[in-house]
Parts: sequence; structure tokens; C-alpha cells
Amino acid sequence: MIFKDEQDYSVFLNLLKRYLCVYPTKDLKGREYQHMYGDIELLAFCLMPNHFHMLIYQRKADALSKLLHAVEGTYVKYFNKRYKRVGPLFQDIFKASRVSRDDYCQHISRYIHLNPKDYRGWEYTSLPYYLGVKHAEWVRPQRIMDMFDSVDQYDNFLTDYEAQKQIMDELKYELANG
Repeated sequence: MIFKDEQDYSVFLNLLKRYLCVYPTKDLKGREYQHMYGDIELLAFCLMPNHFHMLIYQRKADALSKLLHAVEGTYVKYFNKRYKRVGPLFQDIFKASRVSRDDYCQHISRYIHLNPKDYRGWEYTSLPYYLGVKHAEWVRPQRIMDMFDSVDQYDNFLTDYEAQKQIMDELKYELANG
């Protein structure tokens, strides 16, 4: 497990916010953390107890690697200290797939949001940002939402899972196999 309780999820989300917010943040000594706001956009995410999914729009070639290196590295230090453990936390290097079709972006966002069984009640996802319940500068659903006429249309797209199951299975295979 990489997230054991609410605090773990919160720390990870705050790390994403640290690097993706509009204005640079500083550590306790006044040093600025790496600022990636213009280089990368977090379009969708879902944190699960033993893994996470993110849909990223990357403007700079190395932005995704830099973001994950910073977030995962800091999170592992936190996790190891909190749980008095040593060594790596993540099993493998992250897997990434280039997505160049709008319909795939739509389906990937749905796959990410439907990952938890109780996806409407799951707190550690970008779905509330899509449905207009939450707003934050570091979560940027607008690229996906611009492909829909309304929030209700996106919500219906989520619930229309069975009709699109074959496409979802293809995406799952492609994402798993890079």
C-alpha cells in the first residue's frame, strides 16, 4: 500500500499542489520549490490505496518526469519516516502513454474517475473538479470539459460505462503496456 490513511492521501495531493499551483511555493527556509505550472497540466487523477492514475497535458518534454521525480521522491521520504521503514515504495518506474486523440482523452478521464468502485464517494480523485463541486488552480479539467457541452453531459458520459466497456478495456490494455 502506498496510501494507508487520509493523511497519506493529503500529503501526496499537497505535493502535487506544491509543484502545479500558479505561484511558486517556498520551503521553511524561504527556498522556492520547483515550479511547473506552465510546463504541465494535471487534467485528471485518482489516488487508490496501492496505485494512482494521472492524465497529464505536457508542454515541455521532460515535465512529467520532473513532476513525478519530485512528488514521488518527497512522498517516499515522508512515508518511510512516518512508518519507520526504508527502501523504495513504488514497485516500478511510472508508465506513460502518449495520447493524441480527443476521444481517447475523454475515455481515459472516465477510466480514471471510475477506478474506485464507489467513484462518486471517493475523495481522492479529480471528479469533483469536473462536476463543479471543487475548484483549484492546480487541477485543470477544462481541456477535457471543453469536449462536452455541459457538466451534465460529462456526468452522463461517466454513467454510460457499459456501452463503452470495449473501448475502456482497450485503453486499460494500452495504458498497462505503454
